Amino acid sequence: MTITITTSNVNGIRAARRKGIAAWAGANTPDVWCMQEVRAPQEEIDPIFAEFGAEYATAGKIGDQGELSAMNEVCRVKGRAGVGLLSDLPVIDRRYGLPGLDEDVDSGRWIEADVRTPQGYVITVACVYVHAGNSDDEIKMTQKYRFLDTMLIRLGQLRDEAASGGRQAVLCGDFNIAHTPLDIKNAKANEKHAGFLPEERAYVDRWLGEYEFVDVMRDLAGDIQGPYTWWSQRGRAFDNNVGWRLDYQFATPELAQTARGFVIDKAPQL
Repeated sequence: MTITITTSNVNGIRAARRKGIAAWAGANTPDVWCMQEVRAPQEEIDPIFAEFGAEYATAGKIGDQGELSAMNEVCRVKGRAGVGLLSDLPVIDRRYGLPGLDEDVDSGRWIEADVRTPQGYVITVACVYVHAGNSDDEIKMTQKYRFLDTMLIRLGQLRDEAASGGRQAVLCGDFNIAHTPLDIKNAKANEKHAGFLPEERAYVDRWLGEYEFVDVMRDLAGDIQGPYTWWSQRGRAFDNNVGWRLDYQFATPELAQTARGFVIDKAPQL
């Protein structure tokens, strides 16, 4: 039996709800759904998650909306970041925040759930939203690199856990880095822009090399241009597919070997 793990930058969950994301939830019902840029207070997130649960129940994926496990972390900086995770599979444990970071700007960017699969084994799913950074703003780049440096510690722990016969892991989310020229339409023009700086891309090199994680989509798709996951709202970037691949699923090797396919669901920009 296969399971579906989905990652979505919802770009504000309240706006996404107005644009019909609840209907998308009912039509797709991923087993584990990671969300980034939730950007809402807890009292507004809870009823939207409950609405998603009702959609899952109506679709027959769960018996009752209360069976959809939900967790999230709100960013302590109002209107920023925020991550959430829903699962119709049993959640055994939950962890909030990236250990070692306690500044407000780093909150709402990392949560983990240990999920029991239908086969009976437990995997760790991390929902991640890396700082976007800004190559013209030293403070924002410092925040991004600090977050990426701290990530390395946790990736090492997850790698070692998986290698020793423990839980396999997958990191899902918006990492705000296009790894190679295959992951960005206009590579040359963006070499000095945040998201495609050599220093940022070197972190992904380390994740895939030293830390032994697998870029699941690239492993399945091969060395093709794209597919992309983000498009600027300027001009006709979406219509012309002038995009970046910023959203990934990085899995430990044993788990990555079980991947059977991927879909990038492109909805019209509204």
